Amino acid sequence: MRRTLRTTTTALVVTGALIGVAGCSAAGEESDDQTLTVSYIRTDAFTALDTLFQTVKTDFEDANPGVTVELQPVSAPDEDYKTRLALSHRSAETAPDVFYQDTTTIRADAEAGYLLALDDYLAEWEDWGQFSEAARTAGLGTDGSTYAVSLGTDTRALWYSIPVLEAAGIPTPWEPETWQDVLDMAEAVQTSDPEAVPFMLYSGTGTGEGSNMQGFYQLLYGTELGGDALFDSESGKWVVGSEGFVDALEFVETVYSEGYSLPADQALDPNVWQSVFGELFPEGRLGATIEGSYTPSFWVEGGSFEWPEYADQMGATAFPTQNGDGEGVSMSGGWTLAVGAASEIPDLAFEFLTMALSKENSLSYVTENSQIAVRADVAAEPSYLESNPFVGAVTELVEITNFRPATSDYNQISAAVQNATEAVMTGQSTPEEAAAAYDRDVESIVGADGIIER
Repeated sequence: MRRTLRTTTTALVVTGALIGVAGCSAAGEESDDQTLTVSYIRTDAFTALDTLFQTVKTDFEDANPGVTVELQPVSAPDEDYKTRLALSHRSAETAPDVFYQDTTTIRADAEAGYLLALDDYLAEWEDWGQFSEAARTAGLGTDGSTYAVSLGTDTRALWYSIPVLEAAGIPTPWEPETWQDVLDMAEAVQTSDPEAVPFMLYSGTGTGEGSNMQGFYQLLYGTELGGDALFDSESGKWVVGSEGFVDALEFVETVYSEGYSLPADQALDPNVWQSVFGELFPEGRLGATIEGSYTPSFWVEGGSFEWPEYADQMGATAFPTQNGDGEGVSMSGGWTLAVGAASEIPDLAFEFLTMALSKENSLSYVTENSQIAVRADVAAEPSYLESNPFVGAVTELVEITNFRPATSDYNQISAAVQNATEAVMTGQSTPEEAAAAYDRDVESIVGADGIIER
């Protein structure tokens, strides 16, 4: 059954954070006075984690006299955060004890020796059994050990403006079955209102990983190879020579060459999402876009772009597959908490992690941050289910979702994908040329033994 969501508040998958970590761990666990450093993201659009850690800091210090929790909230683009976090791990003097960790970098950072294996700790933690299998898998390293614990997850959907689509003669709820249905919508909106942006498609390097998660991957994973379109799970190799990759790039080319999206120079602005949420949708100037399940959290009371009318004016549905086979496509990601391998107080660090991820604190966090719960006891809480009338439907999108390959070379592959889409959206390359360049980039990253032609 196709799933249509209206006015969903869900997980805010944040862009941002530069870690200028200069905290120092305690000299040893026997010291009377110890400092535990905690590094994480805090931006104007994402304050839920800071709220959580402020609460945990107070409770943790009360429970551990002589221990001071030094919170290190930071703000900058997501890729800068991950780069600088990795740099901070290179010295015990700058490495944080507990930190916010993207699932896509867990394996690479674990292999680099930056993360502490948590298996022995988790074996003694009663709450670990409450975490879903997917959440438990999210923190695994290449060696099978667990290096991080999930905070929550999200999904991606095709968000659309009900007034804009209806003005263009498109009935709502809207449930496109194929890519062509999306292009037909864009053409109808363009004809109805030449000043509107029919379909904002994130693409290129400007919004980094967001261009893939809220753009190209929705296309690629909806092609014939499905979940193996990027990385072949059976062989453990990266896919090259794919017809689906070219097809997805042709969709990107059509959207930009036909003027359905914002002009390429505007779409490449790293802050273009602010225009999408703060201006285009609220002002009725955007037909649709692919975005995360966190979308309505921008518009609720207290959000970055409060918009009371969003409940009546917005809808969402699963992005369709290329030819209408299947129930649609979604992408999921998520962030975790991890303990630094260089921490001199790992027992206290893990205690802080478990306090932050207790049932009570997890419930508070996922509710405030509109996340999809990863703990079974939280997911069953009436207050969680009632916090968003569509939370159940959003969670159902997990059934058709895909997760990025969490390999150590993923970030380089992701950059190659962004380069390919940017070359097409700017008209520098044809889809075939960009796909060929991508194939060469992938082989140079992983070697001839790391690719498979599909």
